[in-house]
Amino acid sequence: MDLNTHIAGVGRYLPKRVIDNETLAAELGVTPQAIFERSGVISRHRADPEETSSMMAARAAEEALADAGIEAKDLDLILNASGLPEQAIPDMAPLIQRHLGLSASGIPSFSIHSTCLSFLSAVEVASAFIQLGRFKRVLICSSEIPSAGLNRAEIKTAGLLGDAAAAVVLTPSPEGSASRIHSIGFSTYSEGAYLTQVPGGGTRLHPMKPEAKPEDGYFQMQGYAVLQMALRYGPEAFERIWPGLSRGLGDIEVAITHQPSAAGMEGFAHFFGRERLVVTLPKLGNCVAASIPATLYEAVSTGRLKRGQRALMVGTGAGLSIGGIVFTY
Repeated sequence: MDLNTHIAGVGRYLPKRVIDNETLAAELGVTPQAIFERSGVISRHRADPEETSSMMAARAAEEALADAGIEAKDLDLILNASGLPEQAIPDMAPLIQRHLGLSASGIPSFSIHSTCLSFLSAVEVASAFIQLGRFKRVLICSSEIPSAGLNRAEIKTAGLLGDAAAAVVLTPSPEGSASRIHSIGFSTYSEGAYLTQVPGGGTRLHPMKPEAKPEDGYFQMQGYAVLQMALRYGPEAFERIWPGLSRGLGDIEVAITHQPSAAGMEGFAHFFGRERLVVTLPKLGNCVAASIPATLYEAVSTGRLKRGQRALMVGTGAGLSIGGIVFTY
């Protein structure tokens, strides 16, 4: 399966405020080393009140559009691919459209949500539209502020999560270009549905219900159980993405992964080899759905990924889901 999908531009926005382990340790009453040992993170970005999710997405989008040489008004579709919404209603995609100065444009805008795999899901949806000829210039934005729901009493999550936004512009592959998507695969194992969750905020534990508690709004993760499930189901899920992937990358030159935790990165290294991983966890933390596109940006901007090279984008998400895309950049 080859799809003529081309990553025409990439962009990223990182909040101005950086919280290092020394600062966080003073807040949590622990040592900087304790934070690093539990998370693998040295520093992470924290959004200030004026840095909303939709504003951050728009700033990343502006860089991606400039990189692609496309004006915002010429977009055919805007997809929000974030795990954490700015608010319950409206959908965040129209808010991104407004921040781009397109509020009267009529450009269709909606969200694709599959937690940490939202970006990859949106790439698949956008690629299908491109193959059908429905749209030619698609903007995908992933923007996350997980710091809004951190449990400060829990070192493993308070030190792990970081705020960030990233965006890509997808177009049909230019004539004569090797750039395309070769394979896409997703698998979900719902026995792990409640291992990673924010139980509140929906209809089951709406904040107005008497049985709802403030801690229902905190991010909760049973990290060891998630890792064990990912290691158990990883081989079969990887084979659905690309035959032979469970045994290594083969002729795939670089792996752009979700950045779940230090232990999670060790899991990816077990399958794909440490030397081919692009790692942003120490300086960005786990940025939920923005992790994969933010790491893609890192790979492109540092020269780890060049035009014509084959790469893998892969990750896990709450559900438990495992998904990936093999492509030529």
